[in-house]
Amino acid sequence: MIKVIVAGAAGRMGCRLIALIQESTALTLAGAVEGKGHHALGEDAGEIAGCGRTGVRISDDLSALLERGEVVIDFSAPEATLHHLRAAAQHRRAMVIGTTGFSSPELDELKTLARQVPCVFSPNMSVGINLIYKVIAEMAKTLGDEYDIEVIEAHHRLKKDAPSGTALKIAEVLARAVNRDLNQVGVFERKGLIGERKKTEIGIQTIRAGDIVGDHTILFGGMGERIEVTHRASSRDTFARGALRAARWAVRQPPGLYDMMDVLNLK
Repeated sequence: MIKVIVAGAAGRMGCRLIALIQESTALTLAGAVEGKGHHALGEDAGEIAGCGRTGVRISDDLSALLERGEVVIDFSAPEATLHHLRAAAQHRRAMVIGTTGFSSPELDELKTLARQVPCVFSPNMSVGINLIYKVIAEMAKTLGDEYDIEVIEAHHRLKKDAPSGTALKIAEVLARAVNRDLNQVGVFERKGLIGERKKTEIGIQTIRAGDIVGDHTILFGGMGERIEVTHRASSRDTFARGALRAARWAVRQPPGLYDMMDVLNLK
């Protein structure tokens, strides 16, 4: 049994991870972590997740738990995730990160720390979305500059970062496929008299509404036809199951920064 510590244990993703770990025959819950002052501290992680008692109480001190765990799964916030990764690196524990919204300096630190431990970092742990990364790259190469590229993402009203980490990853995959620099061609908002669309633009548009789990559409628009590739997540379990798959994979790897494409052998 692989011993897993869940960071962000009382959050939406943390609760689903704990519930699915309880159902697993390959994984066991070794620890649960939340931020200092969180209302769930001291509570049984399973009761907070709605899956019954686990005997694991939610703590605010990851370092104190790392001796009993083999891998940390973190869906929290950038500052907290980096704090947890520093502790994991110090204790030489594998880590799976699904947190999004990192700034450039935070990403730089993450990449540096990940050299010390096996670390799977992906803005979307879904098997389907990672397969789409591979497919759309080939589509973009084949369609070329005669097809306009747009990315549209929709999430629930409580999501704090925009565009989603997945939409940014999709845009990066597409830009690389057509030899463009996303920093130069990415268009994140359109308003007013903006003139004709530039041929090299890659549009990334955001929708926030209700309880949408996560929708992503890649649109290739040509003259006389339009091709759309859409992924819709109907449950957070698709991300949680992917993260658990990544955790099982990560504990067997040497130190380094990986993503779900590595986990799924899609590279």
